[in-house]
Amino acid sequence: MKTAADDFLYHQVADRLETMVGNGLWKTGDKLPSVRALSQEQGISMSTAFKAYAALESKGLIEARPNSGYFVRFAPRKQAEPPRMPRYAPPPQGLSVDEMIATVYANLSEAGVLHLSLAAPAYELLPAAKLNKCLLEALRSSPTSCLHYENIQGNEQLRQQLARLSFNWGGRSTAEEVVVTQGCMEALAFCLRAVTQPGDVVAIERPTYFGIFSLLKNLGLRALEVPNHPETGLDLQFLREAIHRQRIAAALLVPSFNNPTGSLMSDSQKEALVALLAEREIPLVEDDIYGELYFGKARPRTCKSFDRQGLVLYCSSMSKSLAPGYRVGWCQPGRFQKKVLQLKLTHCVTTATPTQAAVARFCEAGRLDLHLRHLRKALHTQCLRYWQAIAEFFPAGTRVSQPAGGYVLWLELPETVDAFHLYHRARQHQINIAPGQIFSTDGQFSHHIRLGFGTPYGPALENSLRTLGGLVRQLAAGG
Repeated sequence: MKTAADDFLYHQVADRLETMVGNGLWKTGDKLPSVRALSQEQGISMSTAFKAYAALESKGLIEARPNSGYFVRFAPRKQAEPPRMPRYAPPPQGLSVDEMIATVYANLSEAGVLHLSLAAPAYELLPAAKLNKCLLEALRSSPTSCLHYENIQGNEQLRQQLARLSFNWGGRSTAEEVVVTQGCMEALAFCLRAVTQPGDVVAIERPTYFGIFSLLKNLGLRALEVPNHPETGLDLQFLREAIHRQRIAAALLVPSFNNPTGSLMSDSQKEALVALLAEREIPLVEDDIYGELYFGKARPRTCKSFDRQGLVLYCSSMSKSLAPGYRVGWCQPGRFQKKVLQLKLTHCVTTATPTQAAVARFCEAGRLDLHLRHLRKALHTQCLRYWQAIAEFFPAGTRVSQPAGGYVLWLELPETVDAFHLYHRARQHQINIAPGQIFSTDGQFSHHIRLGFGTPYGPALENSLRTLGGLVRQLAAGG
């Protein structure tokens, strides 16, 4: 009979082996001890030893060779280096950034196309059957079959569950502090409107998700783009100097697993960021949509967890972790909650009743934690496999980010490769990518691309990455 101790042991052994491979003690091609030898050396059962190897094999770190044993397949030290802080090139001629975005995302539902341009989970990673059951239960148990208007602030049971999630990131929230919205973008919009006026300057990251600067444009706000390092995140010194030079009304940032770089600010840097903004009473709208999708042993803390003045307006959503189509988002606006509720009342009155009730039931049944554990494991494995394929198929000089969570890899290609040109070449092979130009307001990052790894790895996907790498080689060589 399998016990919790067995699970703990094989995870322990697998983690130690992974660390040793990462430190170069075993190199690519080295043969590992046999299952029997590992069992004897570590004082564990044959079954536990086999499960430890199976866990590493699922991540693409090792491989089993028939009649030969297990061999190291993947060594992080052999991988491409992370992208550098960019040396900005002139913006592209011809199409505007808005036109490029419209081109890339014009046919998201087109059949037969591999959409590496998306930062979202594949359908097969989502608990469709359990969600369907929860939705039916919500409809049947509701006296009105969920046809009624929901509370303006949001379904109370759902808000209780969302408040409990704050424990994971160091918070102590209550249901009364949560406002449910129609996805994260609506939460960001309400929070920005609550703390700014048209014409104000808002600090954002560079690069960042194109929807953010599109949102600023729609609200009549001006962007101050702060450099974002692909590993450590926001350049705090740049922001500090900018605050002294000009008036900044607010900041809208993605401190955990930025899109597109995948960067993660350390807890100490997040605390320093909150303190820096609090000195000038500058509100921080924190987009934490990817925060639960971490690959390490503990969830990163949020900026909100360091907030003592109610200046951090926390925003998140179930769109990247559970049900994109349900459009269940939320915010915790701190001292600006009354204003956010007024904006919601005049904008949409309330949020869809059935999906709120379904997600509340899903969480109440304890299914969210289990689902997130499975999803994080799958995404980590996929990230490693994509990463390894890029190192194998793309030309020398390609740099790749090393995210500790989220859905995306940020690639710096040889400087002779134009990302939007590559996009058009890839489309001819039914591959959709996100060119780097769409992640800044002025079309920079012309030799960068973002690849989403939400699609499970398999032979067809590997062939597509091989094709994409071949196209990069051709363009790098002037072809």
